Amino acid sequence: MKNIAIIIPSRLSAKRLPNKPLEKINGIPMIVHVLNRAKESKVGEVIVATPDEQIIEVVKKNGGQAILTTNNHSTGSDRVYEIYSKKLKGKVDIIINLQGDMPNIKSESISKLEKLMKENNCDIGTLASVINDKNEINDPNVVKVKVEKNLKDYHFLKVKDFFREKNDLIDDKIYHHIGIYAFTSEALTKYVKFAKSKLEIERNLEQMRALENGLVIKVGLSKSAPLGVDTIEDLKKVTKQMKQ
Repeated sequence: MKNIAIIIPSRLSAKRLPNKPLEKINGIPMIVHVLNRAKESKVGEVIVATPDEQIIEVVKKNGGQAILTTNNHSTGSDRVYEIYSKKLKGKVDIIINLQGDMPNIKSESISKLEKLMKENNCDIGTLASVINDKNEINDPNVVKVKVEKNLKDYHFLKVKDFFREKNDLIDDKIYHHIGIYAFTSEALTKYVKFAKSKLEIERNLEQMRALENGLVIKVGLSKSAPLGVDTIEDLKKVTKQMKQ
């Protein structure tokens, strides 16, 4: 039996949209939306990892668990590892890193990733959705994932590449990457000890560090495409979606 925990890294100092975890969507702070979806998935313990007391107060006020981290992490995965190493080491086998800026992620997507990780062998698992809007292909704000064949509902396929922009994609099997990662405890421990990789820096994608160091990442298909909120325009868009 594999034990699982969900850790949600969250901080107030995002460059493009400061204080975004506390921005309200339909009267509820963004971080609380994410927290609630994680709890609804019922895959395991849920912890918000943050260097900010304001986020801790909001999470606890809304019935969640939050733990203060140091403020010097360069990635969300490093923040996740701090909580794992201090609180969960030896207690869980799989750690889900759920981004704190995806308020409209479905709890079913989280539980699907849990199921895929339990039934398959890989270092890291993630999710992707079908690209229905062709404009996303050339949008650098939309991260794409490449696999070898068409991704079906029951698949958990090995990832070939992640990117924001790329030419000559005519025959490639490209999907919209969703910012959720399930690490085995061993993979997370290895990952945070790797130096930043060449393509990680070039593409501003921390998952490239895992690929370039030989970790196996597999991707499953999500029926929905949650929007990651990085800008005020994203916030307006997701607010409109979640009102419907």
